[in-house]
Amino acid sequence: MPTWNRASYLGAAITSVLEQTYPVHEILVCDDESTDDSEAVVRSFNDPRVTWLPGPRAGRPAVPRNRGLAASKGEWIAFLDSDDQWVAEKLERQLESLHRLNCSAACSNALRISPSGQQAGQVVSWTKTRIAFNDLLKTNQVVCSSVLIHRSLLAHVSGFPEQQHLTACEDYALWLRVSTQTDFAFVPHALVLYNDDPEVSVRNSNPDAAAIKRDVLNDFISWVTASRQPEEFARRAQGALSLSSVARVRARVKRALAGWAK
Repeated sequence: MPTWNRASYLGAAITSVLEQTYPVHEILVCDDESTDDSEAVVRSFNDPRVTWLPGPRAGRPAVPRNRGLAASKGEWIAFLDSDDQWVAEKLERQLESLHRLNCSAACSNALRISPSGQQAGQVVSWTKTRIAFNDLLKTNQVVCSSVLIHRSLLAHVSGFPEQQHLTACEDYALWLRVSTQTDFAFVPHALVLYNDDPEVSVRNSNPDAAAIKRDVLNDFISWVTASRQPEEFARRAQGALSLSSVARVRARVKRALAGWAK
């Protein structure tokens, strides 16, 4: 659970993990040098399963996320942003889906919660029982706070990329890597309450979806080469990158023609 100055959300997030119908053995709250009461909130639980992992300010969620991965001991690793919450049966339902579909990673849909506290629909429109590599090349359908992966995958995926330009999309970059090793078992039900507040979201720092996808695909191609993964993955990603470039050119031409027509 990466966090930075979210003391007002932390208690609810941690409680939602402790209340899982499938027992959780450790909760690692990975701090990015908060200046509010976050540490006090975490320590107030007085539960040996809840651990405060402090660290210097990085300004990139990947850094505290990777600190948590390095410290974790569980067979299954789950991610939860500190302003989100899980529904009680989240882990139990995902583990059932993982075993049924013979996958090593799982995710689910999430219920979007507006800043006013109102429900604002589901986060993704995916309805199939799996999300595969080719699906993720098109767009990211994986909600970070819903992900559960087997520890054995960590040696293959190298953790979250920490480059500055991937700050808003380091999770998408990791899911692409994971999907070279396994499909994601997808539970279509909203097992996460997703706090959708643009004012505090790190994604608000880079609203250009096309640029985000380009950065993620380029990072993935570099990772395939560096980690000696099958070249076919890089070829498919390069194809997706080319299609994305063509789409951007067509969009620019369309806007130009629309302006000329006026």
